[in-house]
Amino acid sequence: MGILFGTDGVRGIANIELTPEMAFDLGRAGSYVLAKQDSTTRPRILVGKDTRISGDMLETALMAGICSTGADVLTAGVITTPAIAYLTQKYKASCGIVISASHNPVQDNGIKFFGPSGYKLPDEIETEIEKLVLAGTSHLSRPQGGDVGRVYVIEEALNNYLNYLTSCYSLKENLEGITIVVDCANGAAYAAGPELWRRLGARVIAINDQPNGLNINDRCGSTHTDSLCKAVIHHHADIGIAYDGDADRCIAVDERGNELDGDYIMLICALDMCRRGLLNPPTVVATVMSNIGLDIALNRENVKVNSCKVGDRYVLEKMQETDTLIGGEQSGHIIFRQYATTGDGLLTSMKLVEVMKRTGLTLSELAREMEKQPQILVNVKIEDKEQLLPHPLVQEALAIAEEKLGEWGKLVVRPSGTEPLVRIMAQGPDKYLLEEVIGGIQQAIESALEG
Repeated sequence: MGILFGTDGVRGIANIELTPEMAFDLGRAGSYVLAKQDSTTRPRILVGKDTRISGDMLETALMAGICSTGADVLTAGVITTPAIAYLTQKYKASCGIVISASHNPVQDNGIKFFGPSGYKLPDEIETEIEKLVLAGTSHLSRPQGGDVGRVYVIEEALNNYLNYLTSCYSLKENLEGITIVVDCANGAAYAAGPELWRRLGARVIAINDQPNGLNINDRCGSTHTDSLCKAVIHHHADIGIAYDGDADRCIAVDERGNELDGDYIMLICALDMCRRGLLNPPTVVATVMSNIGLDIALNRENVKVNSCKVGDRYVLEKMQETDTLIGGEQSGHIIFRQYATTGDGLLTSMKLVEVMKRTGLTLSELAREMEKQPQILVNVKIEDKEQLLPHPLVQEALAIAEEKLGEWGKLVVRPSGTEPLVRIMAQGPDKYLLEEVIGGIQQAIESALEG
């Protein structure tokens, strides 16, 4: 990826790395580049944000940059990332922009773009925008008078998105009799999540649905499910659903209080589709971080797993390349390609509950289809992550680890696309061996840093 754009837009500490000045320039550069794709109409750019406190600051600067080029802004306010992807198409906008840092802590924020078709921008367009921002945008046109852009508030944005989601519900009967605990992560789904389930007839217990600008993802949501697990047990719920800050992912909790990650969700939904003759071709796209247990369970049903790099944009690329209908990540980014252009936590959780309702099975019963292999993930904080991995000491440790794990193990070492981290993941039947190989890699990294 480039200097500014990572695997999921431009990220950084708000007001330090991702400044209002950068947001302004991204607005100018983005609207200029996207407007060139269709010069027949006055550009309209849809903007949404999550609940973090820096969103107002960055949104104001971004919209000013957009309007300064003569493009209009359609602002949807606080809304989920997948909602912006869908509504960009619905409103025939030149592009959609989301201000969010997803599951990251409150001090971080991000700006990510969707093209008019609702898909994330291709690398070449992101590169063009990045070059303009880095070179400065003062030379771009500055229209005057009535040619300056305006801001229009789209009051019905959330309702239109929820109407679309409920149209994707495939059962004849509603969800009456099912109790769902919804962890909204004090994020963008704080209103949309509970409202979706109410519309579908479920009994809803909402937690972490009182955002104050500072509590987004704070010990809650898809990366911190302890409170959700306890709530499911306390309320005798059938399922718990945890969204992240922008609700493009979800994690489930079964009726016994056990967390089920994206691998389980993909497996349950893919097997249901397969058994109903709807998985054509019989393939699933998963990243290199997915558990081997997913491959084993799907292969039993003659469903092939196509592997790709980590990042939902790479999942989607592989899905389009192989014409696959479902794919995703262990983190809970799941893409149902017949319904959405990106990962959507609300849609994913709805499809999961549909399987429960259709089969009459509990979530724990559905999850028994997969036996997860032991898996250890360690994050090592490293600023210069791209330069460290090729170091001879690190490469030697990786080769030793691969040899020890053998054909029944799996090793992935990769720089994070959104944080200054290197992620080390090992899988295999022997947990103690996994700890040994990861310890060896960590030691090699420490030695390389000291040297």
